[in-house]
Amino acid sequence: MSKALRSALLSFRDLVLSAGPLAFLAVGLLVLAYWWLNPTPPKSVTLATGPAQSAYEEFGKRYQRALAAEGIEVRLLPSDGSSANLQLLRDGQADLAFVQGGTAELLPDDPENLVSLGSLFVEPVWVFYRTEAAQRMYARPRLDGLRQLRGMRVNVGSEGSGVPWLMNQLLEANRLEAGAVTMTRLEETPATVAFLAGKLDALVFASAPESLMVQMLLQTPGVQLLDIAQHEAYARRFPFLSPVTLPRGVVDLASNVPARDVRMVASTTSLLARESTHPALLTLFAQRAQQVHSTAGWFNRAREFPNMRNSELPIAKEGERAMNEPVPMLQRYLPFWLANLIERMWLVLGILLAALLPLSRVVPPLYQFRVRSRVFRWYGRLREIEDTVESEPDKAPQMLQALDALEAQVEKVTVPLSYADELYALRNHIHLIRKKLMRP
Repeated sequence: MSKALRSALLSFRDLVLSAGPLAFLAVGLLVLAYWWLNPTPPKSVTLATGPAQSAYEEFGKRYQRALAAEGIEVRLLPSDGSSANLQLLRDGQADLAFVQGGTAELLPDDPENLVSLGSLFVEPVWVFYRTEAAQRMYARPRLDGLRQLRGMRVNVGSEGSGVPWLMNQLLEANRLEAGAVTMTRLEETPATVAFLAGKLDALVFASAPESLMVQMLLQTPGVQLLDIAQHEAYARRFPFLSPVTLPRGVVDLASNVPARDVRMVASTTSLLARESTHPALLTLFAQRAQQVHSTAGWFNRAREFPNMRNSELPIAKEGERAMNEPVPMLQRYLPFWLANLIERMWLVLGILLAALLPLSRVVPPLYQFRVRSRVFRWYGRLREIEDTVESEPDKAPQMLQALDALEAQVEKVTVPLSYADELYALRNHIHLIRKKLMRP
């Protein structure tokens, strides 16, 4: 091995040994910060949706496709609807869920620490009735109020949907006593089959227009959509409801469906999450919500949703950021996982840098000490030889042999060129002591 290479390797070793403790401390603090911040989100998340062919299921599939592009698997958990979704969140079986405004027991001080990512869309209360049932009960083909459901067979949906609770509130407000309406609680598909077969007079859904069942019934002959003339009054009486209008011809312009504006009431559906859900997942869902729900619909204009209105729970900071701020610059050019890692770790890196910079000043003196110690430690032995000769001159021959051995060992010492003057000074001092020993 050449002397130059050996010198370089020794210098590198000294540098590593000098800076090693500081580097070890920095790595340890980074590992601790990574564990504490947990910047990398889980690879899977559970989203509670709703019944088959419902709008909740359709939106769930859209989120599933959107997050798959980021390497996140969204497991869709079917349910009976909004109330069931809320219970799934509270039981820890779902991380996120679609929950309808006004759902029973949805309170701001919810003990399960639920948060909202914003209001996503309106869910009108669709009350479909058979034309022949209206003709039979009131001798006219169209109805204009919920009170006219008296005496009819009405399906209000399964218990888990939240619709039974909502309809009870609305019927009570119309002073329809128990038994005035024959209510069943079938799921959507069997209820629709029974309705079309004439076994039910009316169906009640609370769903976004994307529901395939809603779109089918709107174009079914002999089926009417209830026009709620008092829709403004309902909105004033129930804060979780909003008055909406289904515009004439919006379903099918060519066939003019519906044939007239239909007044309705609607609740707002939010995307709720457990507060313990990983922040990166909340960020992804909140950002994708801007794409999934921002288009114009039958009851809203473009970019009207998502928003923070009508929220019964605190809005998560990830939801606020997605609605009020542009996409972070790093996420525009880097994969989400990398941008998220940098965004969550940059502050920690800055703090570590500020703490380690003063400590790094110790490294140069320590390195200098390690290099010089390879030279200076021989001065102790050289002093011993000189002192022995001065106190015991008769031992000069033995000390001369010791000096030869010392010089041979010093010849093997290698130091960086910047410290070569100290090595040569040691050799000069050895030469001076040798001259002193050889003096007669």
